[in-house]
Amino acid sequence: MKNSKKLKIFLFKKKWIIFSILFAFVIFAGCFLPKVIASTSPKTKYTVVIDAGHGGIDGGSVGKNSGICEAVFNLNYANCLREYLQDFGFNVVMTRTTDSGLYNPFASNKKKDDMKKRREIIENANADFVISIHMNSYSSKSQGAQVFYGKDDEPSKKLADNIQTYFIKYLEKARKETKVGDYYMLNAIKAPSVLVECGYLSNPNEETLLLKEDYKKEVCYSILLGVLAYLN
Repeated sequence: MKNSKKLKIFLFKKKWIIFSILFAFVIFAGCFLPKVIASTSPKTKYTVVIDAGHGGIDGGSVGKNSGICEAVFNLNYANCLREYLQDFGFNVVMTRTTDSGLYNPFASNKKKDDMKKRREIIENANADFVISIHMNSYSSKSQGAQVFYGKDDEPSKKLADNIQTYFIKYLEKARKETKVGDYYMLNAIKAPSVLVECGYLSNPNEETLLLKEDYKKEVCYSILLGVLAYLN
């Protein structure tokens, strides 16, 4: 039993070292990713649910120039984040993996039914924490990634603050602090939960950044670093 445990630890460390080397190579090759890799990794198998907001008939906000709906952005970023978390040994559960919504097509209130399904997925997964991915929209001048958490929820605030710290460190226009958010995905979930607004689709310049593959990777890698700091 002890030998089996030692083997698992060895394999996990080996995988982390290989990932670190590959990531360093990507940086030197010119990829726009953070220059500092996490010096820690999960000590046990954590389950994280990544919730790609919106989907189906609920497209969310729309890109100022591209006309691409938020739901498409959200799923794209959620898939990227999933890859990073899985590379670090996390068990990842997605609330949705396609452009479709989770609601019953015959439901009288599709939005309510969709949110109920997301909650069921999270509860059935026994999630250790939840990250809901969104894009913001307000005015053409508003900009910056920001993390929200539920009122009086200290574990969620800790997760949000850690992620925001790396947003501030690596994303030039990131907001300077986290914020309490009155959202279903924060209020109805027992596990620590945060809602990440990756940027403003209403801002043409930020929308252009959000469409770039390198920027997407930097946002998602910053989230990963925040998660690792939260667990440390």
